[in-house]
Amino acid sequence: MATIDRRVFLKLAAASGLAHIPGALPSAYAADPYALAKQQGKAVFYANITAVSPIMKAFEKETGVKGEYTRTSSSKFLPTILTEFNAGKLLADVVQAPLPMLEILKEKGVLAPYRSPSTAGYPEWATKDDHITMFGIEYVSYLYNTDHVKPADAPARYEDLADPKWKNKIVMADPATHASTIAWLVGLKEKVFKSEADWMQFLKGLAANRPMFVASFGPTPAPVESGEKLIGISMPKYILTKAPAPLAWAPRSDQPLLGTARAIAMTAKAPHPDAARAFIDFWLSKQAMGLLANEVGEYVLAQGVYPPVPGMEGAKVLPVRDLDDEETQKWGREFGKIFAAK
Repeated sequence: MATIDRRVFLKLAAASGLAHIPGALPSAYAADPYALAKQQGKAVFYANITAVSPIMKAFEKETGVKGEYTRTSSSKFLPTILTEFNAGKLLADVVQAPLPMLEILKEKGVLAPYRSPSTAGYPEWATKDDHITMFGIEYVSYLYNTDHVKPADAPARYEDLADPKWKNKIVMADPATHASTIAWLVGLKEKVFKSEADWMQFLKGLAANRPMFVASFGPTPAPVESGEKLIGISMPKYILTKAPAPLAWAPRSDQPLLGTARAIAMTAKAPHPDAARAFIDFWLSKQAMGLLANEVGEYVLAQGVYPPVPGMEGAKVLPVRDLDDEETQKWGREFGKIFAAK
């Protein structure tokens, strides 16, 4: 039998008068929708997203339930959870990671179905899976140093990154090994460039500009901030988190920004199931998504909520297609050859 969210149930009960019938609802539950969650004590959250302390504090203040956060790096996320799950010792009630990782957990039976009422107003594509809810996009574009590059001179379109005037002036995560960069480059082929020939010409031009490679997006802003490089294929959220560094983002044309979808889910054998549902409801709310956007510049899917990055409210941000391990490795090898031939 399908279950119904406790808050929705209480609203229906109130509308029908059921809540006022003696004995129809447990008195504590009728008075406090978080009563069962409080009895369970806490919601344990495994995630690879960072800087979530404000949300954890706000969750406890709102619900009276403690949120216990464990940060797990992307490389250790799946091994950690699957090892604990297979041993029957998974402590997590809720898990968060890029969408492809949660899809693997779903295939392994780690996740439980749950539809949160907090997703009202979210894009349809973000809530189509009963087990996994997408709440944001790890958006990527390119940043430039405003002390050295005037807005009128900055690359206006992705194609402009291949202009020889940017030779030796670009930094990016290694396209042969960094999964998010690999997915982003494939996303450009599928969502931006009109033909594969145009996309390949762009790749070869970008490679000819001899970009400096780093391990991930994290180190990309520093060389741009310092002026060592003028452009970084990076994340616009760094404009907020690195302020007052001289950074701006592009393209400000009709081209979209692309990135991997961020997702959240409840575990199938959650030790604290009511607390888990309460946590997911709060996480997906405008209040929590506003904290994520405003505190760390994340691009979230809650309706009308945008990071305070200049111009971002008018940007078109799209999720890239999920690449499985085999396809990621295939494209990584291909990009390695292209960029090695620079």
